Amino acid sequence: MEPQEQNPQNNSNFWSELGKLIILSIVIVVPFRLYIAQPFIVDGASMDPTFENGQYLIVDELSYHFNDPDRGSVLIFRYPRDPSKYFIKRLIGLPGDTVEAHAGVVTIKNLEYPSGFILNEPYIKFGKQDTFNFTLKEDEYFVMGDNRIGSADSRIWGPISREDIIGRPIIRFYPFNLFPGQAVIKVDQQ
Repeated sequence: MEPQEQNPQNNSNFWSELGKLIILSIVIVVPFRLYIAQPFIVDGASMDPTFENGQYLIVDELSYHFNDPDRGSVLIFRYPRDPSKYFIKRLIGLPGDTVEAHAGVVTIKNLEYPSGFILNEPYIKFGKQDTFNFTLKEDEYFVMGDNRIGSADSRIWGPISREDIIGRPIIRFYPFNLFPGQAVIKVDQQ
């Protein structure tokens, strides 16, 4: 058997197809990663037991461009004191709400409930017996960690603005902390 000669046209087609595949991948993946969903890693314990240190999350960055977040949702947002850092916390107070706590029981007052209602928080394992009162302006949101004892949140550094909200976690991988290019979400800033 004689060795077969390689057809230069086959080699050229391979590189042409590979180039098309790479360009198509970039056109699809880059916008998806920048504007639709992004990976993050939880760093800290303020959302225990809901989200644990080292968990890898895929965050939906698109939904809140069309809808406002709901009370009780978990949000990824830029830290108001340093927008280069990302935090994860639970949304407690909406614009116009007054958020009060007495002995760790959170009450929400607003136009719909002027006398207030006690916030049902089944996700809390260890509460902090603190007392506070915040009235939110238009475009302000009050966030708190699920681990109230180990969380620095709106009780300490105040509300977050709508423009700081990045998205919401939609997929949780555990722990897979070796993925390249993910952002770190700080959850414990004490």
